Amino acid sequence: MRRIAGFEKEPDDESGIDLTPMLDVVFIMLIFFIVTASFIKEAGLEVNSPDQSQAQKQEKQNIIVRIGPKGDIWINRRRIDVRNVQANIARLHAEDPQGAVVIQADQASTNDKLVAVMDAARAAGVFNVSIAAQP
Repeated sequence: MRRIAGFEKEPDDESGIDLTPMLDVVFIMLIFFIVTASFIKEAGLEVNSPDQSQAQKQEKQNIIVRIGPKGDIWINRRRIDVRNVQANIARLHAEDPQGAVVIQADQASTNDKLVAVMDAARAAGVFNVSIAAQP
């Protein structure tokens, strides 16, 4: 050690960079991205949609209703009775008013279930109803 006019100079032990503020910022950004991420809701049934040459891709968060080959209706991986479709669509539309109803009907399903789902969507206040097809 060197003495200069009564002061002692101690070696710098804390010459490193403090990473705590950077870690705080990274965690805040991580929380922000998790909260603002939009998650895709998948129905719990695989359907064979009919082919269509004029199919258009929808980019918004939609309410996906799947109709199976035996006429069973699925919304958000839950099997729904045809009498409860309107209430479920109304609830999901209240959560995201910009979304449309997309119906994915199997080729083997009957038209009466498709029409019943379309009527339930319109009765729930959703007039933007689309039918999914394979491009």
